[in-house]
Amino acid sequence: MKKITLLFSMLLIFLGLNAQTSLVKNVSFTNIGPSIMSGRVVDVDVNPQKPSEFYVAYASGGLWYTNNNGTTFTPISENAPTQNMGDIAIDWKNGTIWVGTGESNSSRSSYSGIGILKSTNKGKTWENVGLKNSQHIGRIIINKNNPNEVVVGVIGNLYTTNKERGIYKTIDGGKTWKNVLFIDENTGVIDISVSPKNSNVLYAASWERIRKAWNFDGDGKHSAIYKSTDAGSTWEKITTEKNGFPTGSGIGRIGLAAFNNEVIYALLDNQFMRSEKEKKKEQGLKKNDFKKMSKEDFLRLDNKELNTYLRVHNFDRKYSAENVKTSIRKGKIKPSDLAIYLEDANFVLLNSEVIGAEVYKSDDGGKTWNKTHKGYLDGMYSSYGYYFGIIAVNSSNQNKIYIGGVPLLRSDDGGENFSSIGKENVHSDHQALWVNPNLEGHIIDGNDGGINITYDDGENWIKNNSPAVGQFYYINVDNQKPYNVFGGLQDNGVWYGPSNYEASKRWESSGNYPYKSIGGGDGMQVQIDNRDNNIVYSGSQFGYYFRYNLKTKERMSIHPTHELGDTPYRYNWQTPILLSPHNQDILYMGANKLLRSMDQGATFDVISDDLTTGGKKGNVPYGTLTSISESPFQFGFIYVGSDDGYVNITENGGATWKRISDNLPQGLWVSRVIASQHENDRVYVTLNGYRNDDFKPYVYVSEDKGATWKNIGSQLPNYPINVIKEDPADENIMYLGTDNEAYVSFDKGENWQLFSKGLPKVAIHDLVIQKEAKDLVIGTHGRSIYKANIAALQKFNSINNKEISIIEVPAVRFSSRWGSSWSQWYDVYEPKVTISYYVASSGKYTIDILAENGIKLKSYKVEADKGFNYFNYNVSVDKQSVKKHFEKQDIAVKEAQNGSYYLPKGKYIVKISNSKGTSEKALIIN
Repeated sequence: MKKITLLFSMLLIFLGLNAQTSLVKNVSFTNIGPSIMSGRVVDVDVNPQKPSEFYVAYASGGLWYTNNNGTTFTPISENAPTQNMGDIAIDWKNGTIWVGTGESNSSRSSYSGIGILKSTNKGKTWENVGLKNSQHIGRIIINKNNPNEVVVGVIGNLYTTNKERGIYKTIDGGKTWKNVLFIDENTGVIDISVSPKNSNVLYAASWERIRKAWNFDGDGKHSAIYKSTDAGSTWEKITTEKNGFPTGSGIGRIGLAAFNNEVIYALLDNQFMRSEKEKKKEQGLKKNDFKKMSKEDFLRLDNKELNTYLRVHNFDRKYSAENVKTSIRKGKIKPSDLAIYLEDANFVLLNSEVIGAEVYKSDDGGKTWNKTHKGYLDGMYSSYGYYFGIIAVNSSNQNKIYIGGVPLLRSDDGGENFSSIGKENVHSDHQALWVNPNLEGHIIDGNDGGINITYDDGENWIKNNSPAVGQFYYINVDNQKPYNVFGGLQDNGVWYGPSNYEASKRWESSGNYPYKSIGGGDGMQVQIDNRDNNIVYSGSQFGYYFRYNLKTKERMSIHPTHELGDTPYRYNWQTPILLSPHNQDILYMGANKLLRSMDQGATFDVISDDLTTGGKKGNVPYGTLTSISESPFQFGFIYVGSDDGYVNITENGGATWKRISDNLPQGLWVSRVIASQHENDRVYVTLNGYRNDDFKPYVYVSEDKGATWKNIGSQLPNYPINVIKEDPADENIMYLGTDNEAYVSFDKGENWQLFSKGLPKVAIHDLVIQKEAKDLVIGTHGRSIYKANIAALQKFNSINNKEISIIEVPAVRFSSRWGSSWSQWYDVYEPKVTISYYVASSGKYTIDILAENGIKLKSYKVEADKGFNYFNYNVSVDKQSVKKHFEKQDIAVKEAQNGSYYLPKGKYIVKISNSKGTSEKALIIN
C-alpha cells in the first residue's frame, strides 16, 4: 500500500511539473519589454555570402536571427531547454546550428549550460549532442571542408573543479566526442581561432581560472596558447619561456585571431604586477602612507593636505583634519585606520596595478612572439580583464586589428597604435566582433548593450536593439493606474516604464521611448514610496544607492560608511534595501550589518552586529546581507539573510538578534527571506547553491518564526531558487522563480505547477505582484520583464472542487466601429472579450452565448484542458440569431462592414457545459 501511495504522489508531482499537464498551462505571460538597453551579447555568426543575415547569441537571452541587417530579430531558441549561450557556430551551407551552452564569460551572473545543442531546422527543434557536464563553452569551430567535424573549446565549471574541460572533437556530427586536449581540472579553453587559409591549422587559448563567492582568481601558469596542424586532433603548447610570449602564474584570459597559417594575434590579460617604478605616481598623501605612520608623524601632517586626502577618497563629510587629529591624539583611532577605511574586498581588485591588456603577434606560426605596442593599454581592462578578451583581424589586411574591452579599439598598423572607435550610442563593454573581409569598415559589434553595426570603421554606428533581452536583477511596481514597473539590470542601470507597454517602433517618430533611465552602472534593487510614487530609491552595485524624485529630478546619494576606526562595511553586489511597510520614511539597507535610516536615507544608524559568518579573505565582498523582510504585522520585526547562509531575526528593531538558520542546509546563499503577510509567525526562505555548483532547489517555510523548518521544494527539479512570493489574496498560493522556470503552488508548497506559457527557459530573478491589477510581474535575467494576470488563479481554492467554473466575463464597452476599418489599408477593428474558466477534467465542452431570456444566440465546441482555460469571444452572432431574437425584440442589429453581426448593448449569459455539469455568468455590453 505504501508503494502505491508513493507512486501516486510521484505521479502527481510529475503531472504538475510537466508543461502539458500543469493546471496553469494556459495562463499566459506577456513580455512588456524593455528592449532599448538590450543585454550582454556573447557571439555573432554572419553569413559570409550575405552579411545582412546573421545570428546573435545573448549570454542568458537565447539565440536570435535576422535576415534584414538587424532591423528585426526572431528568437529561435524558444524551444531550447536553456537560453544560456556560450558560443555559436553556423554551417551556412547546410543550415545547421551549433550552440555551446553556458556563458563564456566568468562574471557574477554567468549562467552554466547543459552541453552542446544542435538544430538542423533553424531552431524549431533542438538535440543535445553531448558534453552535458561542460557547464561553460568558449568556442565552437566547424571544419569548412567537413561540417560533421567540429572542435569545441570547453572552459568547464566556474565555481568548482571538473574534468570535462579542454578541447573536444567530433567527426560524426556530435554522435561521439573525444577529449583531444586536457590540461587540468581548473584549466579550460576559452578561445579557438582557425586559419582562414587552411582549416587544418588552429590555435587555442587555455585559461586557468576559478571563482568563489568571495574571490576570483583569473590567471595561472596553465594559461597558454596551443596549436594544431591536423584540424584539432592533436595539440602542442607553443608559448614558452623563451619565445616572447609571457608565461607563469600571472597569465590571464587570452583572445586569438588568426590571419593565416603563420600570422596570429593574441590579446592577453596580463595579471603580473607592474614594477614599482612603472606604477602611476599619486600626488599628495596616499593610502599606504598611513599603514606604518606613527602617531607623532600623523599629528605633524599639514591640515590642508590631509583634508585633500579625505575629500579625494570620499570620507564622510563629518571627518576633517582637525577632528581626525583629535581622535588620533586621544587614541580613539590609529593612523592606519585612514587606509583601512578604504579597503573593502573589491577595492583591492580595482586598485591593484597589474600590467593589464597586451597585444602580441607571431609571424611564424607561434614559434616566436612580439608585443605589438610600447607601454600600457591603460583603461582597456582596468582589473576586470577576465570579462573581456576579444580580438579580430581583417582577413584581407593583417595590419587592421580590433580589440574589445571597456572601449573598442582599432589599429591600422598591426597593433603598434590604437584609437577608440566607440561612440555615444555604443555600450562600453565589448564581447563579440565580426569584421567583413569584403567590405572595408563594415563591423558588427556585440556588447553588453546589444548589437551595433558600422560601415565606416567606427565613425558612425547603427543601434540594433529590438529583442527584449534585458538582464534584470530586481523589479518593483508602483500603485499608479496603469502601474509602472521599475528594475535594475546587469550593466544597464535602472529603468522604469508602463506596465501596458507593447513593443512598437512608433516611439521613434517622437523620440520618446516608454521606458526611462534613472541610473547607471549595474542596476540593483528598487523601492518606491507608496505615498508619493515619484520618490524612488535605487542604485548600483556594492551599495551605491540614491533617492530620486522622478518629478523634480532631485537626487541624493546614499552609501553609508562605517565609523573611522571600525572595520569597513561589506556590501553585496546586489545590496538589499527595503522601505518599512509601517513608515515609508524608514529605509533599511544591508551590509554585513543591518543599517536603518529614519529620514529617507539622509542618515543611518547601525542596528545590529555582524549578521554573517564574518567574511572571507578575497577580492569579492563576502559575508554580506542579501535579503531583508519586515513583518507587516509589527514594526521592527525583521528577518535578514546572508550570502554565507545565515538567517537572523529581531523582534525589537535590532536591540537583540537570534540566528534561526542552524537547522537549514549550511553555507548556501540566502536568495530570499520573506515574512508572511498572512500569518505573524510564518516565514519563507529560499537558498541558492549555484556558487557551489549545487543546483538543488532549497525552499523552506516555518510557522514558528524559524524555530522549526519544513522543506517545500523536494519535488522541484534541479534548478537553483532565486525568489519566492506569497499571493496577497490567498495564503495558500505561492509563486517561485528559479534559474530556468517559474512555478505556482495552490497548497502552500505541497505541490507545484509549472507556470511557463509564453516564458522561455530563462533565469527568473524576481517576482512582484501588483495587488490592484492582479498581475504577477516577472523580472528575468535575459529576457526582460513579463506579466500574467492571476485573478483567475486567486479563485482556485474556491472552485477546484467544481466540475466547471466560469471565473470571469469582463464587461464590454459597445462601439459602432466594430467590424469596420478606417480604410482598406487598415485592419478591421474586432472586439474581444476573454472568458476565463476552470474545468476539473480535460475534454470537449460547449460554450453558449444566450440572451437574457435564455434564447441561444451563438454556440461553440471547444477542447478544454484540466485546469484554467481561456476563450476569446469576438461578441458576434449569426444572422439567424438576429432574425430569431433581435428582430422580434425590435432591436436593430446591422451587418458590419466585414459582414459580421455584433451584439448590441444589453445583458447576456455565457454558459459552459458538458455531460457532467454547467456554469453560467453574465456578459454585460454597455
